[in-house]
Amino acid sequence: MSINSQTRSSVSDAKPKGGGNSMKRVVAASFVGTTLEYYDFFAYSTAASIVFPILFFPGSEPATGLLLALATYAVGYVVRPLGAAIFGHFGDKIGRKNVLVTTLLLMGLASAAVGLLPTYENIGVWAPVLLVSLRFLQGIGIGGEWGGAALMVTESDKSGRRGLFGSLVQTAAPTGLLLATGIFTLMTSALSKEAFLAWGWRIPFLISFALVAIGLYIRLKLAESPIFEETEQKAAEKKQEEVKAPLLYVFKHYKKQLALAVGARIGSDIAFYIFALFVLVYGTEHLGLPKSLALAASTISAVAQMISIPLFGGLSDRVGRRPVMIGGAVAGIIYSFVFIAMLNSKDPFLVLIAPAIGLVIVAAMYAPVASFIPELFATKVRYTGSAVGFQLAGVFGGGFAPLIAIQLIVLTSSGFAVAGYLSAALLLMVYCVYVAKETSRITMNEAGKTASTTR
Repeated sequence: MSINSQTRSSVSDAKPKGGGNSMKRVVAASFVGTTLEYYDFFAYSTAASIVFPILFFPGSEPATGLLLALATYAVGYVVRPLGAAIFGHFGDKIGRKNVLVTTLLLMGLASAAVGLLPTYENIGVWAPVLLVSLRFLQGIGIGGEWGGAALMVTESDKSGRRGLFGSLVQTAAPTGLLLATGIFTLMTSALSKEAFLAWGWRIPFLISFALVAIGLYIRLKLAESPIFEETEQKAAEKKQEEVKAPLLYVFKHYKKQLALAVGARIGSDIAFYIFALFVLVYGTEHLGLPKSLALAASTISAVAQMISIPLFGGLSDRVGRRPVMIGGAVAGIIYSFVFIAMLNSKDPFLVLIAPAIGLVIVAAMYAPVASFIPELFATKVRYTGSAVGFQLAGVFGGGFAPLIAIQLIVLTSSGFAVAGYLSAALLLMVYCVYVAKETSRITMNEAGKTASTTR
C-alpha cells in the first residue's frame, strides 16, 4: 500500500491491527522509556564533565580527571551492543513488550543508584569501581531500549506515517537533554558550589525513580506489536522453522543492512555530541566560559531540536528518508566549522544559539532514523538487527566522541580539528544513506524481505 492511499488519521485516533493499542498509547510508552534513556545519558555525561572528576577521581590533574570520568561514560557505550544482542534476541523470539519492560527497569534503576553512591572521599577506590559497575548495567539496559521502542511504533502504524510517529520517539533525545541540562542548570544556579558538590549533583539521578514508575505504568498496559503477532501466527500456520539465533542470522543474511544502519547513524550520533555537549567541555575548559552559560546553551538547543524533529520526520514520509538525512548531513559538514567559530568568538549570544542551530541540523539526520533502520530488516530479526546496528554506531560514534574530541583539542589546541573529525563521519553517513534503498513507501511486512537493499 502506498503512502498516498493510506488513511491520514491523527495520532490519537490511529489504531493498529490487533491488541487494541492506539498510536497515542504506543508513542507515549516508547517516548517515556526512551526519554529516560537519554535523560540518564545526558545526566551522566554532564556529571562526567563537571562533577565526577572532582568527586570520584580526586588528586588527578584536571585534564586527567576529566578523561577518567569520560572513560566511565564510554563504558556504558561499549556494552550497549551486548545489551542490544541480548534483548534483541528475546525481542525477536518472545515479543517486544516484555523486553521493553525489562530494559526500562534495568537502565532506570541503575541510573537512579548512581545518585546514592558514596564518593571517593567516603570509600576510596571503591567509589569509581561502583560507578563503573552501575554504568555497565545501565549500558546493558539502554542497549535493548531504543530498538524495541522504535519497533513498537513503526510496527503499529497503519497510516503510512512511520517517519512522523518514529520521529516522536526520537524527540526523546532532546527531551532527555532538556530535562538533564535544565535540572543541572537549576542546581548549579540555586546552590553554592559546596552544596552542589555535597548533594545537589545527586538530584538529577534520583529523579530516574519517578521516570521509571511512569514508564512502567504505561508499558504494562500495552499489547504486543501487531506485526510481530501476525508474523508469529503465519509462521506457526506454515510450520516454518524459527530463527534460533537472530544475531547470527543477521550477520549471515543482513550484513549489508547492518553496515548501512551503522554508517547511517554514526555521523548523526557524533554530531549530536559535538553540538549538544561539546560546548560543556570545550566552552568551559578551553575557552573559559561560565558553566551556567554552557548549560543554558544546551537547554535552548534541546528545545529547538524537540520542535524540529517531528517536522523532519513528517517530511521523510513525503519526500523519503534519504533526501532528508543526506540534506542534514551535508548541512552538518558545512556548519561544523561555523559552529566552532561561533564558540571561539566567546560572544554570549552566539554561544547560546550555536548549539541550537546545530541540533536543528542534526534533527534532519536523526528524525528518520527510527523508521529508516527498522525498515532495513525483516520482522523475524528486526529487533536484533535494528538494536545492534543502532548501538554499534553508538560505540563508534558517541561512545568515543568525547575522548576523541578532547584528545584533538589537546593535540591541536583548536576546535576546528573536531569539526574535521565530525565532517569525516558525516561524509560516511552521506555515502551509506545514498546507497541504501528508499524504504518509506513499503510496508513493514515487506521490509527486509528483498535481497537487494542498495541502489
